[in-house]
Amino acid sequence: MQIHYISENNSVLNHFLGQIRNINVQNDSMRFRKNIERIGEIMAYELSKTLPYKNVDIQTPLGIKKTTEIASDIVLCPILRAGLPLHNGFLNYFDYAENSFVSACRFHPNNDDYFEIRVEYQAISDLNNKTVLLLDPMLATGQSIVAVHEKLMQNASPAEFHIVVVIAAPEGVAFLEKNLPDNCHLWVAALDEKLNEKNYIVPGLGDAGDLAYGSKL
Repeated sequence: MQIHYISENNSVLNHFLGQIRNINVQNDSMRFRKNIERIGEIMAYELSKTLPYKNVDIQTPLGIKKTTEIASDIVLCPILRAGLPLHNGFLNYFDYAENSFVSACRFHPNNDDYFEIRVEYQAISDLNNKTVLLLDPMLATGQSIVAVHEKLMQNASPAEFHIVVVIAAPEGVAFLEKNLPDNCHLWVAALDEKLNEKNYIVPGLGDAGDLAYGSKL
């Protein structure tokens, strides 16, 4: 798997990453969603540099301009619900993309720290021979992303598969490296220190879905 760490070089990305972590800022859910969206826009721009392009001629009012445009058919696939603000940022840049949606959540059958991943709701477009961008703000254990990848690949063969996360734990990155094909790309805005005993990212930022849309039962 090819891994891209975006925040290694200083940019305005780090400004927005700081705000989504800051407890004095993140409690404003509208600002939290907007900052995730901005991070999505920056990551979309960086990812776009690696996509295939083709030469085109553009008719202007005064002549013809030779330029390039993205040659891939792109499908954006956020993992519900936390992935929606990140999806908005990518959709701002890849406004012509198709969109698929899938849900994944931790299920605690014994009401303790043990959990399984449930992939339930899905509205998936045709992924064959297309560039798929799987979007999820947090990469903790990596089990959700692997489960969703398996679901998406059951009846599809994309040309490229990119996974985009805002904050990742080293354990989650290692899990993806072990369980996903070598030709996958992983895009990480920030790599954190570790997972705690409850498999939450430290220092992390808390529950991205709750911060964006309110607490759940």
